[in-house]
Amino acid sequence: MAGAVSPKNGERAGILLALACLAQFMVVLDVSIVNVALPSIRHDIGFSPTGLQWVVNAYTLAFAGFLLLGGRAADLIGRRAAFMGGLGLFGLASLAGGLAHGPAMLLGARTMQGLAGAVLSPATLTIITTTFKEGAARAKAMGAWSAVAGAGGAVGALAGGSLTTLASWRWIFFINVPLALLGIVGARIFLTEIRRPSRAGRPDVLGAIVVTAGLAGLVLSLVRADSVGWGSTQTVVTMGVSFALLLAFIGYEYKVPSDPLVPLGMFRSRSLTGANLVMLGVGASLFATWYFLSLYFQYVLHYSPLLAGVAFVPQTVAVMVGSQVSSRLVSRVGARPLLVIGPLVSAVGLLFMSQVNAFSSFWGAIFVPSVLVTLGGGLSFAPVAVAATSGIRSEEAGLASGLVNTSRQVGGAIGLAGLASLATWRSAHFSPPPGHVGQVVHLEALSAGFTAAFAAACGIAVLTAVAAFIVPPINRGGRPPRAASAPSSQDAEDAQLGVPARAMRGAES
Repeated sequence: MAGAVSPKNGERAGILLALACLAQFMVVLDVSIVNVALPSIRHDIGFSPTGLQWVVNAYTLAFAGFLLLGGRAADLIGRRAAFMGGLGLFGLASLAGGLAHGPAMLLGARTMQGLAGAVLSPATLTIITTTFKEGAARAKAMGAWSAVAGAGGAVGALAGGSLTTLASWRWIFFINVPLALLGIVGARIFLTEIRRPSRAGRPDVLGAIVVTAGLAGLVLSLVRADSVGWGSTQTVVTMGVSFALLLAFIGYEYKVPSDPLVPLGMFRSRSLTGANLVMLGVGASLFATWYFLSLYFQYVLHYSPLLAGVAFVPQTVAVMVGSQVSSRLVSRVGARPLLVIGPLVSAVGLLFMSQVNAFSSFWGAIFVPSVLVTLGGGLSFAPVAVAATSGIRSEEAGLASGLVNTSRQVGGAIGLAGLASLATWRSAHFSPPPGHVGQVVHLEALSAGFTAAFAAACGIAVLTAVAAFIVPPINRGGRPPRAASAPSSQDAEDAQLGVPARAMRGAES
C-alpha cells in the first residue's frame, strides 16, 4: 500500500465504500422506519395495543442480541460471505414482512431482519477497515459510513411517513428488496474475499450461545420494563438472569476456549474501551431523542405522519454535515477532542429542548436545538468508529465493529426504556397550572414528560463527553502513538502466518 493509489484501485475502493454505506443505511433505517407506520399496521393486520410495540422490539432484540456473533462471522467466514449472506437474508425477511397477513408472520420477519442486520452491519465496517489504510483515507471513509448510519435514523421517519401516506405501509419493507439485490450484485462483482487462516482450536460455540442469550435477555428486559414495570418480577428475574449469563461469559472467555469469541485482551486498548463507552452514551441520548420528537410532533403539534417525517430533514442534514466535518478533522486532531465536543454540542441542544411546552412552535423552540443535537451526534460517529478500530488486528475488525454496534444498540435500548419510564412518570404526576382544563392539560402533561426525558438525555450526553477522556490522544496519522522502531503485533503475526501484512490491511486501497 505504499505509494499512490492507482485510479483503478481508487475507483474500486469507492465502489466498496458505497456498498458498505448502502447496507449500513438499510440496517439503521429499519430501526426507525416502522414508527410512523405503526397505526396503519395495527389497523390492517390486527395487532393488540400491547403487541404492536413488538414490531419495533423484535428487530431491536434480535439485532442487539446477535451482534457479537455477527461481528465474529465476518472474521471467521470472510467479509464477502458475511456481507452477501446478510444482505440476502435481509432482503428475504423484508419481502416476508411486506407480504405478512398476520401478527405472527410480521414479527417473524422482523426477527429475521434483526438477525440479518447483526451479520450485515459488522461486515460493512470490516469492508472499510480492510479496504482503507489507517489514517486520513480510512477517516474519510468512516465519515461517509457514519453519515449514512446517523442519517438512517432520521430519514426513517420521513421514508416511513412518505411510503405509508403515498403507497402502503407494506412498502417500508418492499423497498429493501431491490436495494439488497443491488448490494449482492455489486459485492459479487467488486468485493474480493479476505479471510485469514483459522487458528488451531474449535470455534467458541458455547461462548457464542451464552453471550447471545445474555444480550438478548438484557435487551428484552429493558424494552419490556416500561410496560410491565421496572420492579416487576418479570423485569427483575430477566435482568438478573441476563447479568448472570454475561458474567459467566466473561469468566468463560478468560479460561476456556483456545480461540475465544471475544478475546478479552482487546479491552486493554483504551481506544476501544473508550469508544464503546461513548457509543453507549450516544445511543442512550440521541436515538431516544428521535423517538420522543416523533411523538411530540404528532401528539402535541398535531403533525401528520408525512409532515412529521419532513420535520426530521434538517436533523438528517445536520448528521451528515457533522460526520463529514469530523471525518476531515479526526486525522488531524485525533478522536478524543471530537468525542468530547460532539456530546457537548448535543447536550446544549437537549438543554434547550427541555424547555419546550404544549404551546411551543417548531421554528421557535425545536428547529435549532434539534439541529444541534444531531450535529453533535454526527461529530461523534466517525471518531467513535476510528477509535474503536484503531490499532485493531485485521482479523478482529469484524468483532470490533460488532462491539461498537452492540454498544449503540444496548445504549439505545437502555436510553429509550429509562427515558420512556421517566416521561411516563412525569406526565402522570404533572400538576397543571390553575385554570387549565381538558385537552390543554393533556397536552401539557405529555410535554412535561417529553421535557423531563430531554433533560435526562442532556445529563447522559454530558457524562458521555467525560467518558471520552478514556480515549488516548491519537497522532496525525489517526493511530494511537507507539514506538516507531517496534514492529506492531499485527506485522509480527502476519509474518508468522506467511501473509503479507499490507495485503491484509487493504487489498483494494
